[in-house]
Amino acid sequence: MAAAHRHLAAKALAEFTHERLLAPVPDREGDHGEDLDHDPTAPAAYRVELDGGRAVYRFRARRTALEHWVIDEPSLTREVDGRHAPLDALDLVLDLQEQLQVPADLLPVYLEEVSSTLASAAYRIHHGGPAVAELVHEDLATVERSMTEGHPGFVANNGRIGFGATEHAAYSPEAAAPVRLVWLAVRRATSHLALGAGVDEDTFYLDELGRATLDRFATTLRARGLDPADYRYLPVHPWQWEHRVAVTFAADVGRGDLVLLGEGDDEYQAQQSVRTFLNRSRPDRHYVKVALAVQNMGFLRGLSPAYMERTPAINDWVAGVVADDPTLRACGFRVLRERVAIGYTGDVYHRTEQPSAYRKMLAALWRESPETLVEPSQRLATMASLLHRDAAGDAFVTALVRESGVPAAVWVERYLDAYLRPVVHCLLVHDLAFMPHGENLILVLDRQVPVGVFMKDIGEEVAVLAARDLPEGVQRICHEVADDEKALAVLTDVFDGFFRHLAAILHVDGVLPEVEFWGLVARCIDRHRADHPGITSGVDLRAERFAHSCLNRLQLRNTLQMVDLTDQSSSLIYAGTLANPAGRGAHP
Repeated sequence: MAAAHRHLAAKALAEFTHERLLAPVPDREGDHGEDLDHDPTAPAAYRVELDGGRAVYRFRARRTALEHWVIDEPSLTREVDGRHAPLDALDLVLDLQEQLQVPADLLPVYLEEVSSTLASAAYRIHHGGPAVAELVHEDLATVERSMTEGHPGFVANNGRIGFGATEHAAYSPEAAAPVRLVWLAVRRATSHLALGAGVDEDTFYLDELGRATLDRFATTLRARGLDPADYRYLPVHPWQWEHRVAVTFAADVGRGDLVLLGEGDDEYQAQQSVRTFLNRSRPDRHYVKVALAVQNMGFLRGLSPAYMERTPAINDWVAGVVADDPTLRACGFRVLRERVAIGYTGDVYHRTEQPSAYRKMLAALWRESPETLVEPSQRLATMASLLHRDAAGDAFVTALVRESGVPAAVWVERYLDAYLRPVVHCLLVHDLAFMPHGENLILVLDRQVPVGVFMKDIGEEVAVLAARDLPEGVQRICHEVADDEKALAVLTDVFDGFFRHLAAILHVDGVLPEVEFWGLVARCIDRHRADHPGITSGVDLRAERFAHSCLNRLQLRNTLQMVDLTDQSSSLIYAGTLANPAGRGAHP
C-alpha cells in the first residue's frame, strides 16, 4: 500500500500541475546545480506548499512538452508541520481541497474512487506481473491483464465503486480470473435486438453459444412452461445479476419477462474497460460488452438499450467509410464492428417520466474479435501497453523498439503511419472523430513493429463533427463544431492525452529525444497534407497553440457524471492554452 500511495501521489502532483491546479517552484534545498537553461528536460528539484504551508511536498522531476511532469517517485517526500510524514494519496486530496474545489457533497465520493484506485494498485503490486522482456512476446489477453495503469491522465482511474474484495479478485482485469457470463432469456415483446448488415439472429446465437448450450436454454424454458420462441438471450455480468437484476428487477423475473438460464459454457476474461470481455475458450468468437452498475471514473458503467438500438447501423456505416478509403486501407487502419446489440425495456424504470441510470442496467453488445483478422505472423497488443512500465520500471515500448531491431525514429514513424495518419485523415477528409486513447486501440505488430491498428468502441464514442448527409439511424452521431474545436479531436485526445506520455517515456529512457518525436509527428501531418492536396478542411493541427482541455477538472466538478454524453462539447473545462510541440514554430 505504501508503494501504491507513492505512485498515486506522484501522479496526482504531476497531473494536477499539468492542469494548472498546482504550480511547483524550484526547491533550493534539493537543488543539485542543474542548468535548466541548458536542458529544460533535465531533472531538477521542486516543492509544492499546501494548506497554507503546513504540508510541503518535495520531489525531483523532468518537465517535457505540453507542460508534462515526469516525477521521480523515489525522490518524493512529504512534510507536515515541519516533520517528515508518510505519503498518503487521500491526505494529498485533503491538502489540495482549496485548489481542487471538489463540491463538498461529492468529496467523499471522489475520496472513495481514490481509495478504490489505491486498492487496485496495491493488488497489482502484491501479485506482480511479467517483466516487459517477456510481455513483448505474449498474446493480447496476457498483455491486457498485465497493465498497471488505467487512463494515463486521470488520477482516480480505477474506482469500481460497488466491487468488494472478493469481486475484485473475481472480475477485475488485473486478476484475469476466468469468468462465465450469466445468461437470461428476455421476452421478445419487452426487448429489442439490433443486427448489423448480413447478421441473422438464429445463426448468430448458434455461432456464439453452440447447439448444446442453446438446447439447454430451451429445455430450461420449457421446464418453466415457457415457449423458447418467445424469448431472446441476453448475457449479464455475474455481479450485475447478483446485485442488480435479481433484486432491482425482481418483479420482471417474477412475471417471467426475465428468466435465469444459468452460466454459459465459455470462459471469458475482463479487458481493461472491466465490462468488456474477450472469449478465452473460443478467441474467434465476439467480444461481449455488458452493463455493469459500478461507479468508475465519473460514470456508472451501464449500457442504454435505447442508445444501442442504432449501434450496429452506426458501426456498419463507419466500417464502410473506412473500408472504402484507400488511404486508410494503406495504413492498415480498421474498426472492430459492434455487430449485435440487445436491450431489455420492459421494466418499470422505462415508464418513469425522468430517465435514470436504472434504464441502463440490462443491455449488451457483441464486438468483432481481431484474432481472426490478422496474419499468423502478426500479434496484437492494446495501445495502452505503450505507456506501461513493469515492476522494475522497464517500459514496454522501449522493449518493443529494441527487440524490433529498427532505429527508434523508424519505429516511431511506422507507428505514426499506422495510428496518427489515419486518425488525421478521418478528421480532415471525413470530419470523423473517434475517442482514440490507448485503451480503445489495438496495435497490430509484425516483428515488434506496428503495421496497423484496430479502433474499437465505435457506437458510443464516434462523432461526425460537421453537417453531413448521413443515413437514417446514424444522424445522432453528427455534432457540428467549429474548426478549432474539431482540431482538439487530435490535439487534445492524441497529443495531450497520449503522445505527451509516450514521448516522455521514450525521452527519459534514452530511446528518442522528445524534440525528434514531435518532429516526426509534424512530418507525419505534413506528409498527409501533401499527399491530399484537395483537402479543404480548415482544421490546423500545426497551430502554435491549442485550448488546454482538463480531464481531472471534469471529474472533480462532478464525480458522479463527468460529462453529459449527449452534449460533450459544452461539458468541457479549459485552462488557457498549450504550446503545440508539433506546431510550425517548433518544426518549420
